[in-house]
Amino acid sequence: MQIHYNLDNFKALNPVVTIGTFDGVHLGHREVITELKQLSALSDGESVVFTFEPHPRIIIAPQEDSLRLLTTKNEKIHLMEQMGIDHLVIYPFTEAFSKLPYNEFVEKILVSDMNISSLVVGYDHRFGQGRKGDFNSLEALSQVLNFKVEQLSQLVVNNKVVSSTKIRAALADGDIGKANHFLGYRYPLSGKVVEGNRLGQTIGFPTANIDTHDCHKLVPGDGVYAVIVQSGGAFYKGMLNIGMRPTVNDNADHKTIEVNIFNFNKDIYNTDITVLFIEKIRDEKKFEGIAFLKAQLEIDKIHSLKILTNEFTM
Repeated sequence: MQIHYNLDNFKALNPVVTIGTFDGVHLGHREVITELKQLSALSDGESVVFTFEPHPRIIIAPQEDSLRLLTTKNEKIHLMEQMGIDHLVIYPFTEAFSKLPYNEFVEKILVSDMNISSLVVGYDHRFGQGRKGDFNSLEALSQVLNFKVEQLSQLVVNNKVVSSTKIRAALADGDIGKANHFLGYRYPLSGKVVEGNRLGQTIGFPTANIDTHDCHKLVPGDGVYAVIVQSGGAFYKGMLNIGMRPTVNDNADHKTIEVNIFNFNKDIYNTDITVLFIEKIRDEKKFEGIAFLKAQLEIDKIHSLKILTNEFTM
């Protein structure tokens, strides 16, 4: 997969393009990308995903602080690479670009700079200044500018439309099963291990405190979760607590994220780790004392190990 951060040297054979933020690269997005690859193969062309950096809302509404993303740029790149596309364009989203009318975007960027042969869009795709462009606009422009355009219907799973918004809501509620089902993979959260208060170490449950890499990355709702931990290229079972303790992290919601990695005694301070969310065990609780907390953690570990039994073989 070739990655392009501008179109200065972009070259593709009969490019078949799809456009969007693709936050999460979820099952709905994957259906669009699968169709993109099929059309490019039929036309002896190359598949191109056109996305943006940063997320458009950061530029259009910088005063808002509610933006929470399912994927970081690096996660999106990894997922796109797994999908087997030929080209990923990560176009700089600037204030000037946000004011570009949809017809100029199509004519100047898609047709003139990229020389597209076909465009594949989702059922609700809108684009250009003020999101005024839609499928009808594209159809009219395609006839004038000589490219093909195809619109896909919405993806429905278990009688529910798959969308990034619904996945974000599921994660906020701790409904990891629903979120992972709609995503098509286990929800990841990455960051650097930083110093904590070492309370867990004193009661036999040492934790790694995670400082997330991207302040816009969505952190699931408060509670205790069974997780898989990736550290140093290896995978481990563990349980993770998310709560509103005094801030030690830079994530947007100022949540403390602590993971207890089972059967693990390596020094990983200042290293990067990734946790994959499997299932929520319980809500966060306040205990009467350390002994009660330790007893609950013993129960949580047993519960986590049971959940993680079939996730992978260690």
